[in-house]
Amino acid sequence: MTIALVFLGIILATLLGWLVKQTINTTPWEMEAASDTAHHGPLGGTTDKSKLIALVTFLAVASSFFALILSAYALRMELGDWVPLTEPQLLWMNTVMLIVASIVFQWTRNASVNDQQSRLKPGLMITGVLTLGFVLGQFVAWQQLQNSGQLVSSNPSNAFFYFLTGAHAVHILGGLYVWARATLRVVLGTGSAEGIRRSIELCTIYWHFLLIVWLVLFGLLLST
Repeated sequence: MTIALVFLGIILATLLGWLVKQTINTTPWEMEAASDTAHHGPLGGTTDKSKLIALVTFLAVASSFFALILSAYALRMELGDWVPLTEPQLLWMNTVMLIVASIVFQWTRNASVNDQQSRLKPGLMITGVLTLGFVLGQFVAWQQLQNSGQLVSSNPSNAFFYFLTGAHAVHILGGLYVWARATLRVVLGTGSAEGIRRSIELCTIYWHFLLIVWLVLFGLLLST
């Protein structure tokens, strides 16, 4: 189990590095030039780099948080009172919705970079609906477990399931707040195109991160 967690951690770190690299794919002097000319492309400018550094720092903290919880999960399941939980089948549908939401956000991000403004509003709206559907689906899955008598206090595996899925949902809700601000700017037509593009790019990184974390959590829950 420990080896599996280490392996999953390596995958998470590798994919996170790849996501950031996809956004920061220019040298520092090229980024400075971008801030002067305000051209479309990767994030540039002092303010943008500060926001990106803040996001990456937060993602590193969130990764450490989930890694610690998964380590506690691995240690706790070794004790004799651990009874594996049968996960609701609804989680599969929820997973599909989050995957599609991440794909649509990437599609929207590409549209913003290519100055295809007509694709921003539908892309953001579809992403929001799918993500909200994921959160509501997680809540319904909780209700299904409770209706079947699988309460938090029933078994340690139940408690970890509720905690892991709940912690991930909280991170999703935090992302939806930022998504709502970006979407409102697009709908109302406020803010510069560059500012909107940068917000969408940062949100896209966060959505991909949340998807990766969920896939790791879901895979672990299914396997144990």
